[in-house]
Amino acid sequence: MNAEHEALLQELRMTVRDRKHVATCLGFGPRFLHSTGQDYKGGPNTGVFLQITCDDAEDLQVPGQKYTFGIVKAAQARGDFQVLADRNRRALRVHLGSDVKAGLSKLAEIVKQSL
Repeated sequence: MNAEHEALLQELRMTVRDRKHVATCLGFGPRFLHSTGQDYKGGPNTGVFLQITCDDAEDLQVPGQKYTFGIVKAAQARGDFQVLADRNRRALRVHLGSDVKAGLSKLAEIVKQSL
């Protein structure tokens, strides 16, 4: 989560918005789920969701535990995606790996080609 990655994601979001003439939004998890996630999991089945995940550049051990914060975040993302799937929402998960900038650039290229 940094300004460069957010700018790439905003460009991708606006491309979808402009080419499909639909409302779009962008949020970084898990924090966005507290404010907006419940809206997407309930209500009418009209949304289309793209969940983008990546490996953490630095992963820290949770104090006193055998797991890391990266593992916790990945589990939260999988859980949120599963809720969308369980509610028959149209959702796609893309994992970028460790080179986020390259992954976002490639994703933007694919989306532009498909639209």
